[in-house]
Parts: sequence; C-alpha cells; structure tokens
Amino acid sequence: MKSSPVLFDLSSIGSPIELLGMNREELELFFVQLGEKPFRAHQVLKWVHKHGVMEFAAMTDLSKALRARLADLCTLRVPQAVRGQTSRDGTCKWLLKLPDGNCIETVFIPEERRGTVCVSSQVGCALRCAFCATARQGFSRNLTAAEIVGQLWYACRQLGENQITNVVLMGMGEPLLNFDAVVSACAIMMDDLAYGLAKRRVTISTAGLVPAIDRLSEASSASLAVSLHATTDELRNDLVPLNRKYPLASLLAACRRFALAPKQRGRKITFEYVMLAGVNDSQADARRLVKLLSTIPSKINLIPFNPFPGIPFQRSTPEAIERFWEILTKAGFLVTVRRPRGEDIAAACGQLVGEVKNPPKGQAQMALGAA
Repeated sequence: MKSSPVLFDLSSIGSPIELLGMNREELELFFVQLGEKPFRAHQVLKWVHKHGVMEFAAMTDLSKALRARLADLCTLRVPQAVRGQTSRDGTCKWLLKLPDGNCIETVFIPEERRGTVCVSSQVGCALRCAFCATARQGFSRNLTAAEIVGQLWYACRQLGENQITNVVLMGMGEPLLNFDAVVSACAIMMDDLAYGLAKRRVTISTAGLVPAIDRLSEASSASLAVSLHATTDELRNDLVPLNRKYPLASLLAACRRFALAPKQRGRKITFEYVMLAGVNDSQADARRLVKLLSTIPSKINLIPFNPFPGIPFQRSTPEAIERFWEILTKAGFLVTVRRPRGEDIAAACGQLVGEVKNPPKGQAQMALGAA
C-alpha cells in the first residue's frame, strides 16, 4: 500500500505552522499526521474562512486537547490594515501590512450585481509592463498562500461575505510567477467549506507566462484572464516586455490549449486590453485583434488607461474606444468596456503601488528568469 506523503516533520518544527493558507487536501493530511480524522480539517476550514474565527480555543467542536495542541503547534495570521480608503464611487482600497513589514494593496469594487475583490499575489512585480505603476517599484518577494487568501479573509470581515461575489488575482504582481501559492489559495476560495466561490468567479490574470498557463489548465479550475494590450509583437515587446520571451503566437497557442482543457470546457478566456491613445487604439488594431482571437473562445475587456504621475501614455478618447468596441462586437465577440473605478484613491487598474521595501539588487531579474 502506498504511504501518504509527509507534509510536516512534527518532531522538528521550529516555528508555528501557518494553517490559513492550507487547502482542504493539505489540512486533511496535516490532521492525519496529528493522529486525527481528516474531517477535523473540514471543521477548521469552516471556523477560519466561513466564520472568521482565528482563536483555536473558540473552535468548540474540537476537543480541548486538540485545541490546545493546535495552539501549541500552529498559528493563524492575516495581514494587518495600515490604511483604508473609500472612493467616491464606493471602491475600497486597503493597504495591508505583512508579518515581515512589507505592504500590499487590496481593492474591493462594488457594482450593481456583483462585488469584486482584487487580490495581490506578490510584493511588487518583476515584469515591468510600461503602463503599470506597480512595475515601477520592482519586485520584493512572492506572497504565501496564507497572505493571498488572507486578503479575502480581511475583505469579508470588513464588508460581509455576501458582498463579495468575485475574486480576481489582478492586484500587485504576476500570479503565475507565484504558481503554487496562487493555486492553493484559489482552491480555498472555491472550497464550499471556505468561501464557496464558483469556478467562473475566481480569475487568475497573467501577462503571458506560457509554460505556467499550460500547468494551470491541469492544476486549477479557476478562470483565466490574459493581459494582451497589443496586436503586434513589435508593440507588445515595448508594452509587456515578457512578450520577448513568449511572443503572441506562442501565447495564443497556449490559450487555445487552455480553452480545450477538461477543467475549462465551455468557458471563455478574458483578454484584457488597456486603451492607450495613439498607441494601440486604432481601427487597424481592432481588426488585428479580431483575427488574433478568432479561434479562441474569448471575451474582451477594454480598459481605459488609468494615468499616474510620470507616465507618457494618455487614455484613449471615448470616440476611439467606441469605434474599437464596435469592430469587435460586429465580429461576434462579447466586449465590455471597464468603467474606471477608484481613480481618486489610486485604486484603478494599473495604479496599485503599495508601500514596499526596496527589493534586493537582482531579485527582480531572478524572478523573471524563472518564468
């Protein structure tokens, strides 16, 4: 009989075990290693994620002995709020402090029929996209699964769980450069014992890490969004430097494979396209986009550029965006134009900056090299 893998060597633990970022499978294995039944994991998932309980002593359907042992071996830590801001349109942005002193930003966007939490996956970002404020700060480190799901835990406590219908990993960082932690955190978000979000309501965004897209199609049933932003390699090389490693043909081939994966059948990939005046918003660009996506189940999200100080780009005019939208729509695509939200508190797409420590020299290049 095949033995179960060992998650922790309980005889040589030097620091508390963080339970917040463990998905159901990991928690079950952990409790089996403790000599407990796997259903103890289900109880803890409910206490922590559904009810927001962070004290083991308050988990009253666990035995006193088990509660005491968990308190001795484990910890449950969530990011601490440094500052919260609310926009005129109701968008909320929180600056959250991590245990090591780094900070990240998390955003809640309320809309008529849904409420979306935009979650960060890294402190900073290594990809250096030309139109993104986060890229200007460089990369410090990946978040743990606990730090990723902890942002949703915090938002639920602030807003009430019923206010949140969607989660997008489109905050600070490139999620697929933090693959394992992101997949584990998404599994918790979609677990009926935790947050119970539908698969189509948890979205992982990427700038185009081709090998990781292929891995994701097997590892998670979360939805995929691709930050496209250009219809030629020449322009995309400038806007999204990762394109030099994974050009459009390679990226779109990976998207076609992803759409055919068993866990994704029947769902469309969202393509994000920031609208930059005189850069990528011509009618010729729109026609090229139609051709590029013609063989991929797609929906397209046009994003009016959100400016910030020191950036050379301008937002496309409403007329240019409308012409672009008309060409795509007439070609049969489902196209939405994202209404800018939270601009007065720098919470709009591409504006997240955070207050992070400067990364060690070379760390950003190391992260990108691992892609």
